[in-house]
Amino acid sequence: MAVTHNLLPVIINQFTALLLLGSFIFLLLKIRRGSGSGSAKPSDKNVKLPPCPPRLPVIGHLHHLSGGLAHQMMAKMAKKYGPVMRLQLGQVSAVVISSREAAKEVLKVQDPACADRPESIGTNIVWKADMVFSPYNDFWRQMRKICIMELLSAKNVKSFESVRRDEVSRLLQSIRAAALAGEAVNVTEKAVGYASSMTCRAAFGTVGADKRDVLIDMMKRASTMAGGFELADLFPSSKLLNILCWNKYRLNGMRRKVDAILDVIVDEHRLKRKGEFGGEDTVDVLLRVQSSGEFEFPISNDNIKGVIYDLFSAGTETSSTAMDWAMVELMRCPRAMARLQAEVREALKGKETVEEGDLQKLTYLKWVIKETLRMHPPVSLIPRACRSDNCTVDGYTIPKNSKVIINAWSLGRDPKYWDQPDTFMPERFENSTVDFLGNSLEFIPFGAGRRICPGLNFGLANLVVPLSQLMYHFDWHMPEGVSADDIDLTEEDGLSISRKNPLFLVPTLYNDGV
Repeated sequence: MAVTHNLLPVIINQFTALLLLGSFIFLLLKIRRGSGSGSAKPSDKNVKLPPCPPRLPVIGHLHHLSGGLAHQMMAKMAKKYGPVMRLQLGQVSAVVISSREAAKEVLKVQDPACADRPESIGTNIVWKADMVFSPYNDFWRQMRKICIMELLSAKNVKSFESVRRDEVSRLLQSIRAAALAGEAVNVTEKAVGYASSMTCRAAFGTVGADKRDVLIDMMKRASTMAGGFELADLFPSSKLLNILCWNKYRLNGMRRKVDAILDVIVDEHRLKRKGEFGGEDTVDVLLRVQSSGEFEFPISNDNIKGVIYDLFSAGTETSSTAMDWAMVELMRCPRAMARLQAEVREALKGKETVEEGDLQKLTYLKWVIKETLRMHPPVSLIPRACRSDNCTVDGYTIPKNSKVIINAWSLGRDPKYWDQPDTFMPERFENSTVDFLGNSLEFIPFGAGRRICPGLNFGLANLVVPLSQLMYHFDWHMPEGVSADDIDLTEEDGLSISRKNPLFLVPTLYNDGV
């Protein structure tokens, strides 16, 4: 899972609230500590830093990001200052990548040099001891191997087919009840419910299912604070800001609650295990691996909880967000909706049980999903950290310890690579070899290189199956007095680009199906 954060307008508000208290301290820090984390000195030989916008004392370029969400503002600045652009975010040096060629340098050619994750207060607290935010080291490689081989392989994803079928059936039943009553459905809420329930069952079976809503609430609240844009993250040398960081205490409180839930889940699985290898969920697999002693680095209970939380948060948020955006774009493009429904209904006509293999033949469905991920990548900004003294991209030096931010949202909407990039046109993929497997760097909704999302197959399955069934069994309409043009496209701040307001649609049964 590639994870990042959209800069909150709240950051500017926080800064304003503390400005009078902290300005003098910041200035002293500026004088005493120089230009801050990850900065290359002007006197260094052969150093050619990337261009950057005008900066202000102390806050650097933060004011350039106050007019909207970070991925949008960075895309706007890149048009003026270039595809490799340097920003000073408080004391933190960052380099923003906005071209296919530069992204290839960072994610493929020089992958090890930029394979670290930047730290933040939020990720250190909520996603501690996990794999997604782990530094690039031997332990990370071990945990990734376990995830790919034991947890998220194509074979294991296939093994959850019956669970997906069951959860989709529940989803369809709830929508059918609304259709019969002539009521509107909160499609956004339904998408979150399906994705979280499916992920819960894959991660820890039925144990802890009653705590699903609590975990979702914690995940949503934590994701808005975990992207490295707290004031204490932007001014890491300030002990005062670290003490005054109220969100740090909130995150610690959330982490304690999450730990309490995950501890129960792990303990119950440990008590119920009988050494059987069939029908394992994620916790079973991790406990088996832990007790095997076959790996160089011991796996702690904290590591198990970290991987579980990775799977839950990534599987829930990214899948539900993509499903919601797909429904939005299909409602706004009736032509695409009609073509997709025709394809699905023709392919699945007369089938009492839909096998996932049947869905692999649905070409237009694949294009719709690709187009949705192009316009609305689950993660807008892919964060890396430079770990090398000799990293250059497009002729520019990337200072060691700098944040390296790849703007996946901007790449997916760049007119250099895409015709009419802001228009939803699934047909653009008809004769295209562009894929989202990390080979086409203008299209990286799951990242690329060593840290490409290991849950790609799991996430896609959790999107393809329910979306196909929503298209097969129902026709969809806007509520009375509302048109598709009225759908609110405002994006919400968080680890993924979800929409701020829910989507309400009125379903009607197709051929009395379900």
